[in-house]
Amino acid sequence: MHTTELPKRHWLLILTLTLLTFVLGTSEFVIVGILTDISSSLHITNAKAGTLVSAFAITFAIATPLVMSATSHFSKRKWMLFLIGLFIILNALCVISTTYVMLLALRMMTAIVTGVLISLAMIVASENMPIAKRGLAISFVFGGFTLANVIGVPIGTVIAERYDWNATFLLTTLLGAIAFLASFFILPTMHSPFRSSMRDQFSLLTHPRLLMAFFIPSLGFGATYAVYTYLVPILKGMEAPSGSISWILFGYGFISIFSNILAGKIASYNAIGRLRFVFLIQAVVLISLYWTTDNFIFGLVNISLMSLMAILLTTSTQLYLIDLAGIYQPKATGLAASLMPVASNVGIAFGSALGGIVYHQGNLMSVTWVGGLIAILASLLTFLSHRLDQKQKQAA
Repeated sequence: MHTTELPKRHWLLILTLTLLTFVLGTSEFVIVGILTDISSSLHITNAKAGTLVSAFAITFAIATPLVMSATSHFSKRKWMLFLIGLFIILNALCVISTTYVMLLALRMMTAIVTGVLISLAMIVASENMPIAKRGLAISFVFGGFTLANVIGVPIGTVIAERYDWNATFLLTTLLGAIAFLASFFILPTMHSPFRSSMRDQFSLLTHPRLLMAFFIPSLGFGATYAVYTYLVPILKGMEAPSGSISWILFGYGFISIFSNILAGKIASYNAIGRLRFVFLIQAVVLISLYWTTDNFIFGLVNISLMSLMAILLTTSTQLYLIDLAGIYQPKATGLAASLMPVASNVGIAFGSALGGIVYHQGNLMSVTWVGGLIAILASLLTFLSHRLDQKQKQAA
């Protein structure tokens, strides 16, 4: 079946969910582009401003599975519309935020809303598509995050440069309103009368194989975000012209489109086996930044390679987690749908926090070593998981 055979209503739903993840991704990732503006305005260090990234990710990771489990019986359409409305309100409050504590609290509440909406988007995309097209739908939903890096983050950074960082949240507020209107007209009515117990849901996470698979993307994203969180300070250390930083971030996001394409190709055959070596290459790329950033051109090339490696793991690990969940606890569909976003944000929190600790010690470029070492750990865990898979196949 060709992708053109999908009916119009399916494509409209896919594009609506992609728009939603684009808006959510822009709101989450734009902090990186306005980090120094926030720290300057609120009179805090860049390292402290970086906690806005790690706090968001930690809240996302803890709250998402809890809320998904507790609300598994809710009508998905009504619940999603309510959460999108709440997202709009929280971002509007960020516009008038004047203190670090206020902004931190708002970002943590936004993280809860974001985590649940992403998980629901994955479920809606999966349940409303023909079986043969579920992969296509999920890839589009993930693509919204790529577009957020390509379009949303650079635009948000330009707005902060020309006006103020508060104005960037006006952008995310308006984008949220557009997503609400699209969702109101396109989202189907989906009732969920079945209530899965919290015990059934969380028993999924007690299996060692599931835990192992969960931490593969966590470490993979952690490796990237130990460096990416502080990319703007790194670029300024490279003496990048202030007006060029938004364009560099745009280039970073644009390259990630190819990373998304490659991620699908890696997932097509022996995905976990291939990821073992992807993480090793990622480690080399990240550690190399320690030296290449001494030269502006070499540094930009290295940062481009960092972007290319950043999300190669997404499709493979998402499918891997779903497959394992289907084996060990098929009832926990809501929690299973949230595992990949949760795992990625655990990694983002861990990586950005660890990078912040190292940065706080006074040597910014040491974060590249942190990222490289985390990538090596991801590779080792993937080697182990792949070996267990092979043993299971031989036993069968």
